[in-house]
Parts: sequence; C-alpha cells; structure tokens
Amino acid sequence: MRIVILGAGRVGSHLAKMLRGEENDITIIDDNDARLSKLRTSIDVRTMQGNPSSTLILKKAGVDKCDLFIAVYPAELQETNIVGALLAKRLGAAKVLARVNDEEYLSSDNRLMFNELGIELLFYPERIAADEIVAQLKRTTTSETMEFGRGQLTISLFRLDENSPLLDLRLSEFVQKLTREEAEQFRIIAIGRGGNTIIPGPDTVFQYNDMVFTFSRQEGIDLLIKYFGQSTIQVQKVMIVGGNEIAAMLAADLFANGIEVKLIEIDHNRCLELSEKLDDEIEVVNGDGRNSDLLFDEGINECDAFVALTGSDETNVLTCVVAKKMGVPRTVAEVENTEYVRLAEEMGVDSVINKKLITAANIYRFTLGGKARFVKYMRGTNAEVVEYTATAGMPITKKPLKDISFPAGAIVGGIIRGDEAFVAVGDTQIQEGDRVAVFAVPESLKALDKLFK
Repeated sequence: MRIVILGAGRVGSHLAKMLRGEENDITIIDDNDARLSKLRTSIDVRTMQGNPSSTLILKKAGVDKCDLFIAVYPAELQETNIVGALLAKRLGAAKVLARVNDEEYLSSDNRLMFNELGIELLFYPERIAADEIVAQLKRTTTSETMEFGRGQLTISLFRLDENSPLLDLRLSEFVQKLTREEAEQFRIIAIGRGGNTIIPGPDTVFQYNDMVFTFSRQEGIDLLIKYFGQSTIQVQKVMIVGGNEIAAMLAADLFANGIEVKLIEIDHNRCLELSEKLDDEIEVVNGDGRNSDLLFDEGINECDAFVALTGSDETNVLTCVVAKKMGVPRTVAEVENTEYVRLAEEMGVDSVINKKLITAANIYRFTLGGKARFVKYMRGTNAEVVEYTATAGMPITKKPLKDISFPAGAIVGGIIRGDEAFVAVGDTQIQEGDRVAVFAVPESLKALDKLFK
C-alpha cells in the first residue's frame, strides 16, 4: 500500500514506524529538516522537505497515486492538516485522514461536512485518550477489557500478582479445574511476559506479573473474576493530577456520569482556566501532585481511582505508584514514551494510556482495506486485537480452524454470528457474515490478512 504521511512529529514518526513494519511504501512530508533527519536515523522511509500545503510538494510525494494520506502535521493551528488533506483528496488520494486539536471539528455537522469534502476520518488523539480512560474507569475490575457485539463477547487482561490463584499452575492444570460448562464460557488466548507475547500451550506455566489475555462470553466474566482472584470496584470518586486537555475532557465526562472529581494542577493560570471551563462542582486545586502530603490532605485515600496526566511520564508513573501505596484501588497513567509503558506495567500501574498507540490503532484499520471493523492495542503486549467480517470465498471460511494453517502469532478468540456469540475452538468453522475477533502480534498480520482476502 502506498501511504503518504504529512508531518514528522511524534505521531507521524510513530505511524511511519508501525506502518513500515507492514511493508508499505511510505513517504513523509515536513518542512522541518531536523524532524526529518531524526526520523531517518531510526527508520528507512522516503522523506521530502517542503511546504506541507504546496500542491507541488504533494504531487512530488505521489499523493495522486497513494492509497492513504494521513495529515498529522505537528502545528498549533490545524489548518495545515485540513488544507493538506483536502488538497490530497483533490489530487487523487484514495483515502484521506486528518488530525485536529479542537473538539469542535468532531461535531456531527462538521464530520458530515468534511466527509462530503472527501476526508474519511478526523481524529483528535486527546479526545480518544479521554474516552479510553472513561471506558476503563467504568469497568468493575482492574482488568483491561474490550467488548464485541454490545458486550456479548469480551477480551480481558488480568495481571497476576503475588496472591493470584493461578501462579505456578500449568495451563492444562488450570483447565482441569473447570467444569465442561465453565470451559465453554472463556478461553485463555495469550500471555504477555517481559515484553514478549506468548500463545500458550498445555505446558505453559503461569508466572508472577504475567499479563493474561482471555476471551469470554458475558456469562464468563464472573468466573474469570473468581479464578483470577480479582475484586470488583465501583468508581465513584476520582482524583486527577495534571490539567492538560485530556484531563479537562476526562473531568467533564466523569462528572457527567455522576462521578465525583477532584483535579490538581501545578500551574495557577491553568487552574483559573479550568475553573472557568469546568462545572462548579468539579474541584480544581492549585498544587504539586508530586507532593504526597498534598495528595493525602486532598483525600487520595478516599478515592476509588487516581489518574495522572501531567506532562512528565516519570511523574505520572511515580504518582500512580504512590497512589497505590495509599490504598487507591485503580490507577491510570498517561505515558508518551513507549519505552516507559512496560516499566509502568511492571511497577503496578493498572492502566497505561499512550496517545500515539491509540491513534495508530484507529488509523491502522484503514490499511486493511475495509475488512477490519476496528483495531485496538492492549497493554502488556505488542499484539493487536482485530475484528474482521468474513465474506464468501475467504480462505478462513474453507475449513475448521484446527485444519487451517494459521499464523503462529495469531489466534481466533471468538465469533459473533447473527444473535449468537461463542468462544472459538478447534472445531469452529467460520462462515460468511461472521464477525471474527483475532488476537495477533504484528509479524503475523500479513499472513493473517491473506486468510481474510
């Protein structure tokens, strides 16, 4: 696939690295040579320096023949991305996406208008991140989950702590503990361990700090909570440290859901802005969230969840660790440096939010030619969860799963067929119209994609 990316900032660079791994032909445009030089040191892609709104530059980059144009220029004003996307569409780009930095662009009227002008997707990473945090805090356990078919099927992630009943058990030993009826309710599909993703076999032994991924029917959620030694949490009071745009949107969203919110921000002027912007019942405190005495004085020990959204990855991770030690059941940290994600997980942070990964997941499905309903990254692994819709003639529909030469790093978790939802097993045969949830590491996606062609 031919892809042109406008902007070599953090989002554009990360997208280039991820999409290049899929053997796409990628060209990056930016007017800042320093950004392009930095990108060239880490990845072998074609770069072009020039005015991002120049039709001449866009033509030289090949937008007239590209399959996908992504405008993620790192500018304060988003006119560059909008103009670049509109020009690319006019010049012949097949699909066009643009990053924005104002929620106003995402209103239904504006989305419709830009769609009619040819921009298939407008995305605002901060809005996506805020939505993801809200979804995580609504869950009743500390596990990360992803739902299919309005909750009929769920992928869950459980981290094994020192009290987990699964520690030192083989997968086969765990399965023997289940009744036949229980075994039909869920399936363990993968383990994230030390930065690697393992598709477990019968002799795989569960270890401390493993990230265990399961696929289950709705009825299996309570079973998973029991077997993994999880406790349920109802989030009613949240403390947020950091006053960026994600924090502002998150505070407003949580308050709208009836959750009590306290926000701590170190910058006095930003506190005044937030006080004007947010509902009067959302308490905004001017203070340093790194000060544990301040956190205690502001009632952190009474909170059900703690969210760290400062501009520092180190601060976000460490304040979450402090919150855990003060008894907060659930913690969420924004981490921009992807190298810190694993560290945060190992230090016990319940959820890690990375705008680049979330944005990349939203964009990646466009490289799959419309076959995937959506793609999502889950923490604890480099794998992705992809939902395909099977059509007549696809190789995946020819035989039962056990007889298909499936990529080693991929596994079918579950299937939604009409009103029926079930966990996939070896004898399962995918049929036309099935919505198929697949868990796959990046190296297996190319081979996996061929099964859905």
